[in-house]
Amino acid sequence: MQAYRASILHLLEDPTKSAAAVAFHADGLLLVEDGHVVACGDYAGLSELVGETPVEDLSGKLITPGFIDTHIHFPQVDIIAAHGAQLLDWLEQHTFPAEAAFADPGHAAEAARFFVDELLRNGTTTALVFGSVHKGSVEALFREALARDMRLIAGKALMDRNAPEGLTDTVETSRADMESLIADWHGKGRLGYAVTPRFAISCSDDQLTMAGEVLAAHPGVWMQTHLAENPREIAETAALFPDAADYLDVYDRHGLVGPRSVFAHCVHLRGEAFGRLAAAGSAIAFCPTSNLFLGSGLFPLDEACAHGVKVGIGTDVGAGTTFSILHTLGEAYKVGQLRGTALDPFHALYLATLGGARALDLGDKIGNLAPGKEADFLVLDLAATPLLARRLSGDRSLENRLFALTVLADDRVVERTYLAGVLRHTR
Repeated sequence: MQAYRASILHLLEDPTKSAAAVAFHADGLLLVEDGHVVACGDYAGLSELVGETPVEDLSGKLITPGFIDTHIHFPQVDIIAAHGAQLLDWLEQHTFPAEAAFADPGHAAEAARFFVDELLRNGTTTALVFGSVHKGSVEALFREALARDMRLIAGKALMDRNAPEGLTDTVETSRADMESLIADWHGKGRLGYAVTPRFAISCSDDQLTMAGEVLAAHPGVWMQTHLAENPREIAETAALFPDAADYLDVYDRHGLVGPRSVFAHCVHLRGEAFGRLAAAGSAIAFCPTSNLFLGSGLFPLDEACAHGVKVGIGTDVGAGTTFSILHTLGEAYKVGQLRGTALDPFHALYLATLGGARALDLGDKIGNLAPGKEADFLVLDLAATPLLARRLSGDRSLENRLFALTVLADDRVVERTYLAGVLRHTR
């Protein structure tokens, strides 16, 4: 058994729905055994459980659950912060050339090592990830995640039209690649497979039909794609699928809208569509840095939540401008400010932890430090920078301190990252 003494903060429920959602222990104790949480609470109340186990004193630090990134692109790591126009032009100018390089297994392997290490350095312990169209890109990513016992879900991008030569597949090759990846990797360690149509523009009707068939044949896998990110994207989708009632219906009529479906962005969705997502049990990945960077718009988080849609936070690297979930939460607050709805800091932490876990249908396994959960957790250094140390020392309010942390923090705050109770990153 491992024992850690520090301040501990996690969410037991959605704080917008429960007054008892926030669990904070100023002098807390976290007990871990066999990769799972044994107990978490006040040190005074749990110290008798320690027995002869040595307690690591991390006084002055803050333990939180690991962060959950519900939307990120592995093959776009090298084009983060690439200057360009809005979504479709940015894809042509930067994304497609970068992803073409992942046909090379050596490049994919090197990038996968960097990508997974960067996630851990920023405190991300679970991610839902887009690969390139190449089967080998996903295999490289799975190998690196498995070596670290990381909970990671990924899939090869499906694109059988409207993409450059070398980046398109076919219905037949896509099906074969996905069936092989699912057989070899889904459920291995803590890995999961996601059926991954890039977006409707890149997929023919036959491709989307096949994606729905694979999803139905493997009930445990996930589905991830993009939805209603950009006005021009929406218009082109409508032209390509004239029989669909709307953009969401394109996916729904192919059997891709369900309880393990995660739709990135949804910037331009409104009421009735949010209601349909909620009824299906689907989730949205809110990606504020990429929505701002590409000028896509301001996601109506308040409206989505009012309709009961599950929402997680996504960095969306490479259009997203940071791997840091903490920094991304600060940008989410700014998006809310522009819409006239300030994001509560406890709700922000929920989106990054338990809310993200529920968005991925993994709330029973990860997302907080409740007994029995997988022991994915962080040790945060609240004095990582002089400015942060000064700001946090001058405020006694937990809410204010958490808010300042999301605005001012970055990867330097993450002192340690644990996966299933094992230290996988230390600053």
